[in-house]
Amino acid sequence: MIESLTSVLRRDWRRFLLPPAVAWLVSNLITWMIAKASIAGDGSSVAYWSTAGRRRWDSEHYLSIAKTGYEMFWCHERYPNFPDVMCGNVAWFPGYPMMVRAFSATGLSYEISAVVITEVALLGMFAVLWWLLGGKLSWSTGLTLAIGAVFPGGIYFHAIFPIATGTLALLACVVGVKRGSWVIAAASGFVATACHLVGAVAVGMLLASVLFAWRKDPWPVRCAKGAGAAAIAGSGVLWAKWLMWQATGKWDAYEIIQESSYKQGGLHEPFSAMAKAYGVPFSEWYRPKGHLPWLVEHSQAAHHTQFWLNVLFVLLVVATAVVQLVRHRRLEVEQWAALILTVGVFLTPFLADAQMSWYRNHAQMFVALILVPRMPRWVQVVLLALCAVQYALLGAMFFSGVLV
Repeated sequence: MIESLTSVLRRDWRRFLLPPAVAWLVSNLITWMIAKASIAGDGSSVAYWSTAGRRRWDSEHYLSIAKTGYEMFWCHERYPNFPDVMCGNVAWFPGYPMMVRAFSATGLSYEISAVVITEVALLGMFAVLWWLLGGKLSWSTGLTLAIGAVFPGGIYFHAIFPIATGTLALLACVVGVKRGSWVIAAASGFVATACHLVGAVAVGMLLASVLFAWRKDPWPVRCAKGAGAAAIAGSGVLWAKWLMWQATGKWDAYEIIQESSYKQGGLHEPFSAMAKAYGVPFSEWYRPKGHLPWLVEHSQAAHHTQFWLNVLFVLLVVATAVVQLVRHRRLEVEQWAALILTVGVFLTPFLADAQMSWYRNHAQMFVALILVPRMPRWVQVVLLALCAVQYALLGAMFFSGVLV
């Protein structure tokens, strides 16, 4: 078995390894070029290859969890001039920080460990996507990898955030369902939910997998596999809340800080939340002082184009799935899984009323690239052009410090 796998890799390493590696390198090259064009208003340069260039507001919370664990306190106890709200890091999930903590045992700093994990996860995303696409280079699969290199919101795939690790976990969950591996599906679902609340869409997909996966098993076994994998995936959230309880003594620490500091909590009507998010420009949170480079100046209204591009992408994915159903009377297992995850990832930030983070949460719709090769080539080309422009706009805002 090992010898046959080794011989295959020796013979076909270019086909299996080269395309995802090239996509990863191109993504880094494009991001570096955008960073170079996004000089801050005070004239300081952006060091893309430094850890400081990858850190934004939430990055500090993830790093603090990795270093010292969870904490929650009244803000005015430490900062007298701060509003009477809760402070701390219990609004962020532990999956990614715990990976950073474990990797830092190599002797690398927490910051470098965080960047390494992010970039390795991104490379893994391209590799798993390539496997799901069949590992054969064609116009459709090549364009799909190109779209992935400039995916909307994908600037956060390079940041000290759990977006890349969570997306890789979702893709691995699809692999588990496609291969009929309950262990891979359940374990990947656990990682996805432990990394980010958006990863909880894996729970819904695994429950629904009873209807389109595990087809070699009788119905009782299919139900047991789908429900069991979903239960293990959902326990990623329970693990997060257990860690928060251990540190704060409160099971509802996550809900407390969300309500106190961010006025979020519970479920919201998604369309009203969409309208609110659409009306809040990214530059509302921070705008650099002084002269702004052309690219940064023209990115200030990018929340509008980001929203419409994400909506267009979801509609194209759904339409592609419908066409496949009409033509072939079926979808492949991985296509069903990608469709469910994509719609779930799109809706989840709005159900939570996440005005400050929906654009980066939507980056996990990367899983929908499984269906993109089924789109007409001209649609893929147009989608690539739109994604490239938006990636430049969002990247300029990220490296100029506008995005949080």
